[in-house]
Amino acid sequence: MSGAFDGQVALVTGASRGIGEATAIALAAQGAHVVLTARDTKALEAVEERIFQAGGAATIAPVDLVEPDGIARLATAIQQRWGKLDILVINAAVLPELTSVADIDQRAFNKALTTNVLASQALIANFDPLLRRSENPRVIGMTTTVAQAPRAYWGAYGATKAALEVLLDCYAQETARVSRLRVAIVNPGATRTAMRARAYPGEAPASVKPPETVADRLIALLQEAFPTGHRETIGQVNQLA
Repeated sequence: MSGAFDGQVALVTGASRGIGEATAIALAAQGAHVVLTARDTKALEAVEERIFQAGGAATIAPVDLVEPDGIARLATAIQQRWGKLDILVINAAVLPELTSVADIDQRAFNKALTTNVLASQALIANFDPLLRRSENPRVIGMTTTVAQAPRAYWGAYGATKAALEVLLDCYAQETARVSRLRVAIVNPGATRTAMRARAYPGEAPASVKPPETVADRLIALLQEAFPTGHRETIGQVNQLA
């Protein structure tokens, strides 16, 4: 399959469902070889099969990002097979229970911090050398509205995403003058995902946009000459009152 990303290698975390799945499929449709990462092997195989059936190319890499050496092993495997990474989409995240700051469960908060912050930093650390070998390296980190506009009961999740934004902003500044790397922070806005369904159990799914809308915008953004440190929020479409 040929397209805008012919010859490019893309890694998408949280690729087994939702925004990650839609983004991986869209990248493959434009010619990228997509490395699909998540914990659920069967779900990844289903996404891989969808890509294959559409004529695209993908490789599954079942990895728990919180494993001590899981990300390092993944980086080594990609280095040995392709020797570079062109696109990194940091999408995987954990949503802890929505509760007051005083009542945050420490174990759940620690899991969210590990997945949303520590694992994201580990992805950057391990894949930075491979990104620098690309002619057009790009990193997209997915964030949330509550990282910039805190809301009651969202403290645990918002804090982890705010920390992620700081890491990405700093990374963009640190690499701006010494590499071709470009970093973007994208807030998908209200989107029809399993995570959102957990947070808003009474919401009608059709009242928010599907993951494919987010994926389409990410694909367009990756083809643009956006400045490193770019931020944007993907607008809601057909939002019901």
